[in-house]
Amino acid sequence: MVFSSITFLYFFLPVVLVLYFITPNKFKNYILLIASLFFYFCGEPKYTLLLIASITINYFYGILIEKHRGAKIAKCAVVSSIIANLLLLVVFKYSNFLISNISYIFNIDIKFVKIALPIGISFYTFQAMSYVIDVYRGEVKAQKNVFNLALYISLFPQLIAGPIVRYKTINNELTHRNHSFDDFAYGVKRFVVGLAKKVLLANALGEIWKLAMYTEQPSVLFYWLGAVGFTLQIYFDFSAYSDMAIGLGRIFGFHFLENFNYPYISKSITEFWRRWHISLGTWFRDYLYIPLGGNKTTKCKWLRNIFIVWFCTGFWHGADWNFIIWGTGFGVILAAEKLFLLNFLKKVPPVFSHVYTLAIIIFSFVVFNSSNIADAAQYMKGMVGLLNIPVFSKEALYYLGSYKVLIILAALCSTPIPLHIAKRISKNCKLLPVVNYLEPIIYIALLIVVTGFLIDSSFNPFLYFRF
Repeated sequence: MVFSSITFLYFFLPVVLVLYFITPNKFKNYILLIASLFFYFCGEPKYTLLLIASITINYFYGILIEKHRGAKIAKCAVVSSIIANLLLLVVFKYSNFLISNISYIFNIDIKFVKIALPIGISFYTFQAMSYVIDVYRGEVKAQKNVFNLALYISLFPQLIAGPIVRYKTINNELTHRNHSFDDFAYGVKRFVVGLAKKVLLANALGEIWKLAMYTEQPSVLFYWLGAVGFTLQIYFDFSAYSDMAIGLGRIFGFHFLENFNYPYISKSITEFWRRWHISLGTWFRDYLYIPLGGNKTTKCKWLRNIFIVWFCTGFWHGADWNFIIWGTGFGVILAAEKLFLLNFLKKVPPVFSHVYTLAIIIFSFVVFNSSNIADAAQYMKGMVGLLNIPVFSKEALYYLGSYKVLIILAALCSTPIPLHIAKRISKNCKLLPVVNYLEPIIYIALLIVVTGFLIDSSFNPFLYFRF
């Protein structure tokens, strides 16, 4: 079940909302927990037990660490909890990759059963790990109520594709949260905006990459059109899910932190990664980069820390070499920026640093979205004119004309400009009555239009469901 589906919008969510708000406060968590487990069961029935096992394991680790805080057994417990959580990822996400590479390197035929990737395992495993580590650090107390911890890990708004919510962020709200009309209204508006971004922009942009990949008239222009289309698609797809998750969380009284902050306006890759998938970046910073020593060490160890973090960032996204190269490639660029490139970028006109950043982002997402390294290399050769193809073709010009309005609109919406315009209009005293009248109509109209698209379109899950 996905947020952008008729089943979720008009069956699951209304039932959960009614049951939740008519239930007394002391039972609301149980309603949400049952709804969350059912939500996951609808998508992954056979792996729901894996989710419950993860919850149970980390619950007992938290209790054990709290009981023996400061003692050696607590340190052993946190280390073994990290191993246990990572072992779940290795078995269910990386076993096929590891076995196939071992077979290739040693030229042996290892027979293995391919394991399907459980949806959301990367997200809920990282949430569980952050909880246990924070208990060990003394930043939070262990959750004594297993149902409350289960709700934190399995809460359906962010269960499948984030953002990665820290336990300390919603610790108090698990037991004491307020519900207000303002929060409910904000949550609904945020959810509808995310839904529109997914259905009206991301889904349509996704068609451009497919056209470029399978065209019989390849050209430099067509390759660039596909790459730009996917770059915009992945932003609107993933940020749309985060918008909907944050909106749903607010409806139920939870305040999740932001996950995106207009990353495509960045003027360096360093800035880009402060704005893109913020919850993942801060997770690796707090639980890997800083414990390794961060930048408060020798230059060699500092560079080592950067490459370890970005190797892990790439590998977290997928069990394939293109993800590893994608992540470590960013590590190389970030190291170069920190050593000398940022000083250079500050001296050049902003337009050049912006073009530099966007070019790297676009090429990086070609690697990210390709089936393998060979396909990525072939596609990038086409982008820079190293294949025996024309600069443009009739087909490329046709699709450029067909999608130019969508691309321009998406590019504009990936900046803060629409938000600034909306804020200026809302602050105009003369226009305020009109805004108050039109705002609910606009959101209802958006929902109606999106519903129409969903009824008429094929199934299109979120891209980050793969990770």
